[in-house]
Amino acid sequence: MAAIPLMPKATAVWLVDKTTLSFDQIAEFVGLHKLEIQAIADGEVAIGINGMDPILSGQLTPEEIKRCEEDPRARLKMIKSDLPQPVTRSKGPRYTPVSKRADKPDAIAYLVKMYPELMDAQIASLLGTTKDTIAKVRDRTHWNSSNIKPSNPVLSGLCKQADLDAALKRAQRRVARENKKAGIVPEEQPHLEAPTDEPLFKPRDPSEDLGSQDQPDIDPDTMFRNMG
Repeated sequence: MAAIPLMPKATAVWLVDKTTLSFDQIAEFVGLHKLEIQAIADGEVAIGINGMDPILSGQLTPEEIKRCEEDPRARLKMIKSDLPQPVTRSKGPRYTPVSKRADKPDAIAYLVKMYPELMDAQIASLLGTTKDTIAKVRDRTHWNSSNIKPSNPVLSGLCKQADLDAALKRAQRRVARENKKAGIVPEEQPHLEAPTDEPLFKPRDPSEDLGSQDQPDIDPDTMFRNMG
């Protein structure tokens, strides 16, 4: 694995602001994606991060930067150092942009309300927060409780729908095991009769207004003699 600067994002901010290096050159040097470097240049990412001069930190020389500025195909080479390189974390709480950290209490309130079967540890893992914060949101002792409004964390970009679905499935299996152990039988759904092809209302037969077809025919002459 190629060596990367000790503070990749801060170094990227400085290189974007102070040099004419391409996004590809900066991205490869600091170990970030080209699109993230472009977002830094557009002011969409790393807002508020102070750039770190890789020359002062002993990671690059002015000559190396100039060489790569003159040749877009060239790649920056870091000065060899005896300092230990940062270890890349494969697991642990995910990084949440500063701009989205204020959305976490709203997301916690949403998950607590909509999915009570989720354990605090699952919510903490999904949102990259702590059990203490979840407890404060749950019992409304959070310092900003009056302004917390439940908000879907998927729509807020705090977690992926696939991760939420997986957590819900695990929670539902756990609840089912606990209910089975406690002897709780799930309620059965009410039985619904199968629909029939018979219409609800039959069309009216006009002949019914003229009397029953079983009545005998009356001869007109006999009727007048009876009247006489």
